Amino acid sequence: MRHWTSVLCALGLAAALVWAGSTPVTAQGAGSIVGEVKFSGTPPAAKTLKVDKDPEVCGSDRPSEELVVGANKGIKNAVVSLGGAKGPAPTPAQKPALDQKKCHFTPHVLVVPAGAEVDILNSDGILHNLHTFSTANPSINKAQPKFKKVLTEKFDKPEIIKVQCDVHGWMSAWIVVGEHAAYSVSDDGGAFKLDNVPPGKHKVEVWHETLGKVSQEVEVKAGAPTKVTFELSKK
Repeated sequence: MRHWTSVLCALGLAAALVWAGSTPVTAQGAGSIVGEVKFSGTPPAAKTLKVDKDPEVCGSDRPSEELVVGANKGIKNAVVSLGGAKGPAPTPAQKPALDQKKCHFTPHVLVVPAGAEVDILNSDGILHNLHTFSTANPSINKAQPKFKKVLTEKFDKPEIIKVQCDVHGWMSAWIVVGEHAAYSVSDDGGAFKLDNVPPGKHKVEVWHETLGKVSQEVEVKAGAPTKVTFELSKK
């Protein structure tokens, strides 16, 4: 499961590049999978996060990113991956980074290849404390004072890892350590794209932090996009 598929934004529909600067791997006769992740039913009202520390930097209360549903019911920050992908993953041309800016993790969901180093940035100039919750990889619990602009951490094993700041309890994010390259994170409208998918039947999986997992079998034809829609709902 180590084939690396570059994930590109396409025609405004698309998907975030999972790791910036990686070189696309062109599979002869490959197709693509494009689609949307949508909320089934009436979305719940967005939660509000209470900002109660360092207001001069952090600002005021803000909406939670644990479930972001757009006007068309598209779900942001769902992770779409291709089951059974194989082949070695290229090293990212640029080191993946998770920033802490205005007491907010950016991006909310970061996908990185197993074995890659990740820069944890502190753009705020105040104390943060990086805390990860993991089982396959060692957990991290490190203070990051204002003079420590970058912490560099390595994640060797595939896993979905929750990240929080222990100083500012409302701050949370996710690092998805991928076992292959065929990953995409849905955009503001719920759209995603997986490129360079070999022809044939594939299991496509979707994970969301509050809505769980769903999967669907998709048949890809050579040189053509295959469209698919996933629907998730509250359990």
